[in-house]
Amino acid sequence: MKPRILEVRTKILKKNDEIARDLRARFAQQSVFVINVVSSSGAGKTELLARLMTELTAQGLQVGAVVGDLATENDAERLAASGCPAQQILTGTMCHLEADMVESALTPFDKTDILFIENVGNLVCPQSFDLGEDLGVLLFPSTEGEDKPQNYPTLINTCDLVLFSKMDIAAAVDFDIDLARRNCAQARPGVATLETSARTGAGLSELADLLVQRCNAKRAAKVQTPA
Repeated sequence: MKPRILEVRTKILKKNDEIARDLRARFAQQSVFVINVVSSSGAGKTELLARLMTELTAQGLQVGAVVGDLATENDAERLAASGCPAQQILTGTMCHLEADMVESALTPFDKTDILFIENVGNLVCPQSFDLGEDLGVLLFPSTEGEDKPQNYPTLINTCDLVLFSKMDIAAAVDFDIDLARRNCAQARPGVATLETSARTGAGLSELADLLVQRCNAKRAAKVQTPA
């Protein structure tokens, strides 16, 4: 049965990559900067994104979010409280988002400058599925220990930025940030990292500035590209 399973998986990934390629072209045409945020369940994605979206909106940007969960629309409702549009995707038994799911949820985001994709809380499956994003972000909470990059090397190898989250309680859980950084660097040399806390707001201004810079660079690249 193994050859059959591999054949089906190959077809699924090929279809996903084709849709992701179309999404990437669509996002480029519309100058939408897209961030795919992944983490384990309970890492604090929604709370951090809600504060970050508020920060970006205050800078005059149009921001939105697509949220993946197995069930309930709780996270989309929490993000919408920031004043930004948020669309929930219910995946049922699927532990990740796929490109066609994102494609079907894009109607409210035609004039968006920055679009967040809050993936399903999972550190295994999401790494296989391209969603047409510009930036892959991994949330690495202080509560999960310094060896996360060693336990999930494939996921960190596909991300562009590691956000150490829940740093307001790092001392209380005896989290060694220097060791965590070394482990990240060993798994993916040169990966960018940033310490954050959704509770205190630490690191969010720096993160917002980074995303604004990337968003502006994408717009500038489109202007410079001949028609």
